Amino acid sequence: MFAFLKNMGKNKELEALICKLQNNCENNYKDAAQENLKQLEAKYAALRDAQALSDKQIRYYDEVLAGYRERMLKFTHKDQTPYWK
Repeated sequence: MFAFLKNMGKNKELEALICKLQNNCENNYKDAAQENLKQLEAKYAALRDAQALSDKQIRYYDEVLAGYRERMLKFTHKDQTPYWK
């Protein structure tokens, strides 16, 4: 009923990039997910530098980015080990 309150205070552009990143991670599109992370970091930095984000949003997106950076450290095809070994 009050779904619009759930997204209050979130940036639509950053949320769209996070959604794309999450979808690519879930579908195991590793190269696309790495590219989405770079796009998300660039957009976040641009919005933060332009002071378009509140302090609460900055803290929230810092945590989100930190989580994705940690998750994506070994999320590449070259680090993938074959299941038959």
